Amino acid sequence: MAASPEGEGLFVDPEPFSPSIFLDLSPTPRPDGNGEAPASSDDLVLPFISRILMEEDIDDQFFYQFPDHPVLLQAQEPYAQILSDAAAARTNSAASGSGSPATVSPSSSSDPAQLLLSPPYPDAGLHDFTNDHVGTFFLPAQGGGSPEFEQSPAQLRTTTLPAGDGDHAALASVFFKREDADAEMFNKAFLKGMEEAKKFLPTTNSLLIDRGAEEVEEGINGRCRKDRDRLSWDDLEAETCRKSKLMVPEPEETGEMVDEMIVNGLKLCLKEMEALRITMGSEAKKKARKGKGKSAQGRSSSNEAVELSTLLIHCAQAVATDNRRSATELLRQIKQHSSPKGDATQRLAHCFAEGLEARLAGSGSQLYRSLMAERVSVVEYLKAYWLYLAACCFKMTAFRFSNMTILKAIAGRKKVHIVNYGMDYGVQWPSLLYHMANLEGGPPEVRITGIDLPQPGFRPAMRIEETGHRLSNYARQLGVPFKFHGITAKWDTVRVDDLNIDPDEVLIVNSIIQFGNLMDEGVNIDSPSPRDVVLRTIRKMQPDAFILYVMNVSYSAPFFVTRFREALFFYSAMFDMLDATAPRDSHQRFLVEQHLFRQCALSVVACEGMDRVERAETYKQWQVRNHRAGLRQLPLDPDLVKTLRDKVRDQYHKDFVIDTDHNWLLEGWKGRILYAMSTWVADNPVSEL
Repeated sequence: MAASPEGEGLFVDPEPFSPSIFLDLSPTPRPDGNGEAPASSDDLVLPFISRILMEEDIDDQFFYQFPDHPVLLQAQEPYAQILSDAAAARTNSAASGSGSPATVSPSSSSDPAQLLLSPPYPDAGLHDFTNDHVGTFFLPAQGGGSPEFEQSPAQLRTTTLPAGDGDHAALASVFFKREDADAEMFNKAFLKGMEEAKKFLPTTNSLLIDRGAEEVEEGINGRCRKDRDRLSWDDLEAETCRKSKLMVPEPEETGEMVDEMIVNGLKLCLKEMEALRITMGSEAKKKARKGKGKSAQGRSSSNEAVELSTLLIHCAQAVATDNRRSATELLRQIKQHSSPKGDATQRLAHCFAEGLEARLAGSGSQLYRSLMAERVSVVEYLKAYWLYLAACCFKMTAFRFSNMTILKAIAGRKKVHIVNYGMDYGVQWPSLLYHMANLEGGPPEVRITGIDLPQPGFRPAMRIEETGHRLSNYARQLGVPFKFHGITAKWDTVRVDDLNIDPDEVLIVNSIIQFGNLMDEGVNIDSPSPRDVVLRTIRKMQPDAFILYVMNVSYSAPFFVTRFREALFFYSAMFDMLDATAPRDSHQRFLVEQHLFRQCALSVVACEGMDRVERAETYKQWQVRNHRAGLRQLPLDPDLVKTLRDKVRDQYHKDFVIDTDHNWLLEGWKGRILYAMSTWVADNPVSEL
């Protein structure tokens, strides 16, 4: 089955919400240079995240996602009071300056929430405006030295416009009776605004809430009390955010941000790494001073780490055999010695104990779904991701391996098409676009097809849309001809025909750690494995290079205890790595552990069946699967391997490992191999599979 229509129809244009198919960018003068990119250009991932954080509406996205957040409401409270006082001052000033009691309604309220609920006259709504009243209330006074707005209560009930679909026609018939050109222009502007505003209003005819004069008669001085049934500021903010969530445009990014990324790319990329090294060096010295003469405490801490790991394995065995009494007692002991803010072993134990407890209670699926529903703000997520990239070499090395492989494949070609499974905010591609902008002979035409899963909510393609806009703007600044095509669908439903492959293009298929979430044969033995379906689709594409980056851990074992041991050993290395490269009191480190490590570990430990999302396989298992799908592995480039080794040695912790095995580039920590990457092509001409 082909990808769904809504997945196929996602195309990105520089203007938000544009229906155009592709963004064709004409080349602009590229940056000056001799055609060779500087060595720092592959370190643009962190500056690209910095650029995202500098966008003007990034904080607003948090407000729209969390309108009822207590911290947000507490921060808004003093500003709401200021607005209320200002409104009261303007109301009193207008009342004293006009000298006419008709200028200010006796029932008007200075509470902004109440002002939105009640009109200046409680008995009047939009349907009550008459021809005469429109001329006096909405138009500036004619012939006066300064424009003033006038209104008369006697005019409010003279003519009532029909409700329903004829509202705008009736308003037009009233407004356009005036022959004055300026008045007509003003009325047209008003009607256009009414047309736009109607999109936010409910479909009923009641546009304003009549709350009664007795509730607001004390509100003229801005000091009336809020009744229990009045709309509070909390409700007002929540409703406003819900109504306007779809209408937030992404601002045009400024050239200064791009210039900073290009000129100061290496400095910005290495700044966070250097700060981490300094911080961790200072902490190491403090521990060394405190540790003199306390070797016994060190041995005690090591014994506690061993004890917690043993307790976790024994608890997993008790849960697997449904020995609830033993499992409960072991969980109690683990919780006494674990903490989300302790050392690496304590954080690991706290995370896995939570998963074991949920599995024992049978609530693992609900817990995992609730965690996925708890969305951290985009700002905090990207800052945490920034820390992860700076402290850990795994993702950065994968990006460099992928980009260098692509540059080698497109040598001398003028068109390249990259099919990317899993966009991940597009942080990989600025470095590649910068390299292409500095190629001899000018940059090639670049087309990226981003395939991503639909996001929860009523805008499932929002994130991939924003990623496409961001990459398009960046490519325009570099002078790289660029097209972006976004597809939101399950990956096994995407077919070759959905990708519009051009034989004249260099075709690259790229997947960074995403294939571990594809379902395997254990879910439904009567249907083909989604992993094999995707691999066979890639073979039919006949790519010039298929770049695969996977976790080296087996979560596909049918027995729970085996999967638990694999996850425990894998994440013990990951928590230990962060403990050695990031401060323990770092909020960004806490977010990485909670929103990256914890969610994945809970999926493995607490969930079963279709609810278990994490199904990673070792690189040796992927090698067998790829050969079975008709793919052939390419040898590693020795120069590329040497370059990546040097980068890791110079920029990251000494305990990171870079090695090779059967044309796989391996990454690890303290001898344990955690990730692997390699390059593949179709083995034979495509036949019907």
